[in-house]
Amino acid sequence: MAGQIELFSDGDGVVVAGQRTAVERFLDHAGLLMQAQEFGLSRLSGVLKAGADVATTASGVMAQSALYLKLTPESAQRLRDAGGLMKTKTEGISHAMLGETGKHSLKWLQVEDGLGSRLTNPAVLSGIGGLMSQFAQQSEAQELRALLVRIDEKLDDVRRSQRDAVLAKLKSAVAAIEEAMTIRGYGGDPKTLWDKVSGVSETILNVQEEALLALQALADKIDGKSKTGELKKATQQIAREAAIQLSILARCFELQDEFRVVELDHVLATAPERLEGHRLGVANAREIRRAIVLKSTERLMAQMDVAGGLANENVILHASAARSVIHSLNSTAALLDEFHAPLGIESTRAPLSATSWRDALRDPQQLKVAGKEAGTKALIGTVGALGVSALAVVAKNGSKPGA
Repeated sequence: MAGQIELFSDGDGVVVAGQRTAVERFLDHAGLLMQAQEFGLSRLSGVLKAGADVATTASGVMAQSALYLKLTPESAQRLRDAGGLMKTKTEGISHAMLGETGKHSLKWLQVEDGLGSRLTNPAVLSGIGGLMSQFAQQSEAQELRALLVRIDEKLDDVRRSQRDAVLAKLKSAVAAIEEAMTIRGYGGDPKTLWDKVSGVSETILNVQEEALLALQALADKIDGKSKTGELKKATQQIAREAAIQLSILARCFELQDEFRVVELDHVLATAPERLEGHRLGVANAREIRRAIVLKSTERLMAQMDVAGGLANENVILHASAARSVIHSLNSTAALLDEFHAPLGIESTRAPLSATSWRDALRDPQQLKVAGKEAGTKALIGTVGALGVSALAVVAKNGSKPGA
């Protein structure tokens, strides 16, 4: 084989390891080289020292080059096309060894793990998994920072002030984490950095919980409302205030991600034999967090969808208000999708379309609803003689006009 590489994935990202030229050729062939980041295998030294029977493995591991890539649906498909990954005995980590058939053919084939595969040692896999967890947290934090910028552009001065008043509670936590991450970038001591941030988690969780409760309160604003005018007012308010709460949540989650990066550094430095369990615990905590967020946002969108359905049934008399409800609903849904994306939550919801007034006039149910609300006389001059005639028939018979 002209070159061999190894792939490792934890579901959030993938590490490609091997000779540098082979690693770069593989990622370039997959169209992913520009997105890759350096992945320092030298940081595994502490894990290797803690593991049993790995002394002869250490030098081979350190000689390898590795690049990390966050998985997106597109990049995951490209890697599947290049070669499938198999589960390892290390929970949550998949692996594959690929061989290059030739520099000119640019094809990679799955090959059997051989003596050259030092990276599949359980201690090494545990360390790789821990480092990948850090990369996933950092990548998520970067996406959340970009999201905060986009949300900030949508907030007016009043809402921005409301948001900033809440985020002020995080001032000390932000200062501690930002200082720790800055020093970390220069290779600072993990134990010292952990001392800086170890007490900030509770503050972040408290603000996060307040924002989640505020989202739940927004969903309650629609309960019991059926009139289109009331729904218009409620959904407009939700569209405005949801941006505030999602901005607060994004900041909290960004800080939690960076907190866990420092936390994993501390474990790697002080208790490398416990890194595997800690990595799994962090992964589980992230899943729980995603589930809690999804529960709150799904309830909010479910309530908004109910409002949209009610508004779309009252287009004849309330066309303008119905369109406003649908607009607010879709705007909120788009913002929620933006917020979900960094957390790895994919959107499955399609935007709701407003029923046109012309189509509403052809809909017996719309005519019936309008007839019940206003009565036939009140509609004169609004829908025209044809529409009034149809309404009269529907109101009387409760069936399709002409039935």
